[in-house]
This record gives sequence, C-alpha cells and structure tokens, in this order.
Amino acid sequence: MSRPDIKVEKSQTKEIAGKQNGDTVIGIDIGSLGAKAVLIANHSVYTALGRTGLYMQETANDLIGSLTDAAGIKRSDVEYIVGTGYGRVALEFPDTPSRIITEISCHARGAHYLLPNTRTIVDMGGQDCKAIRVEDDGSVGDFAMNDKCAAGTGRFLEVMANVFKVKLEDLGALALSATELVPVSSTCTVFAESETISLLARGESPANILKGINYAIAHRIGGMFARVGLQTDIYFSGGVAKNSGMRAALEERLDARINSSDFDPQLVGALGAAVYATDYAN
Repeated sequence: MSRPDIKVEKSQTKEIAGKQNGDTVIGIDIGSLGAKAVLIANHSVYTALGRTGLYMQETANDLIGSLTDAAGIKRSDVEYIVGTGYGRVALEFPDTPSRIITEISCHARGAHYLLPNTRTIVDMGGQDCKAIRVEDDGSVGDFAMNDKCAAGTGRFLEVMANVFKVKLEDLGALALSATELVPVSSTCTVFAESETISLLARGESPANILKGINYAIAHRIGGMFARVGLQTDIYFSGGVAKNSGMRAALEERLDARINSSDFDPQLVGALGAAVYATDYAN
C-alpha cells in the first residue's frame, strides 16, 4: 500500500514531452527533508514526492511502489535505478541493476535535460545550497557548496516560517509584499531566528524582515558564484526554488533572469537520476 503522504502525478511537462525512448527506469533523490522519485515508462513520466522517513531504504521502496502502481507496471519491469541525494549512501537495490550518483551531477543533468541551454544552477535543498556551473553536455564544470551552515536551506526557511507564524509555502508572497528592506546581519539559523524575534519586538514588518533575510542569503550565494563563475541561462532547483521571494532576491543579486520550467524544481535531481538511468539501461 502506498504511503498516504506520497504525492504521485503523471507529468505533463512540455520540456520532456517526446524525449523518452521507451526504457523503464527510476531516479530516486532521498533528501534530508524531502524524498523524490521519477519513473520513465511507456514514453511517460511519473513523479512521486513525500517526506524522508526515518529509514531511507524503506522510503525509497515506498516511492518505487507508489510509482509502479500509478504506471500500472511491476517492480520487475524496472530496468535500471539511480539513487542520489543526502540519503543515497543508504540505498541498495539488489534485484535491479543500479548505481549511486552525486546530487550535484543529477541536478546538472536534470536541469540540462529540461532546458539544454542551462549553464548555471542554484540548488537550494533541505540542508545545503549549491552553486553549479554546467558544461554544454550537461556535466558539471565546477561547483561550490554551503554545507556547514543551514542558511538559505529548506530547514532554515521552516524555522523562519515558524517565527512569522505563516505556512512555508506563503513565505514567497510575504517577502514580495515588503515595502522596504530591513537588513538582517546574520544568516546563521540560530542567530537569525533570535535577531528576527528582536526585530519583530521592535515593531518591524514581517515582510520587510523576510526581504532582508532573502537578500542576505542571496548575497552569500552570489559569493559562491564568484568562485565557480556565473554564466547566463540560470536554473533554480530544489524545494526552495518554489519561493518567489527568494527567486526575486537572487535575480537582483546576480543581476540576471532565472529561467523557469513547468516541471517541479524540487524533482530536478530525481529527474537527472532517471536520465542517467536511461543511459545505463542501454
């Protein structure tokens, strides 16, 4: 039986319509907060999204079961599986040809598959941020990663949503409603939470504070691109890419427009894993 928290959909994304070659493969991205998977089967694409459970292999198996049920196929029909993400080291698929690939490579491959002109990726997930430079063939040219601090990650924004007493998905609209920017000096989760509470007590607007937080994070990401090189055709992947306020702050800081796709940006790593699986299945 599928887990009730796993949302399964048949993708209608125009960027991947007609690209499938008939293989039946799965890409699984087990993140620190969210678990994602993409099934390519019968020239169609199915996606699954849920929370990462305590046991990552069990979560991966639940994702696979949900996808195969939706597609009307058996687990034994799957020709190849590629695992990626924070929990990839815990994954094993003894009954199916498989391999593990880093999430950096999978995000690059997934974004390039959706939009082949992509040369730069901002990936903001549950526990880290990455600045990735992509080569013409979708491989990784260089990258920088902020994995020592939770600033700008999904976990950081969950904390901020709790401080502002709003839903996580409402943070983007809240930031875009700001009338001015209130500077926030710290992007450390603990210190930023304390500073935010102090600013609220001082009477500052939640929207204006949040705009300051977004711009502080965008400034840090801009510094990461100073190391790896910023090219045009930027793609924003990861769960935080759904945050319109963060997108606006990044576009201003990077002085560039961020491209978009109608494919869920949180699933781009899993899509890239599935594309790799298609390569290995042939």
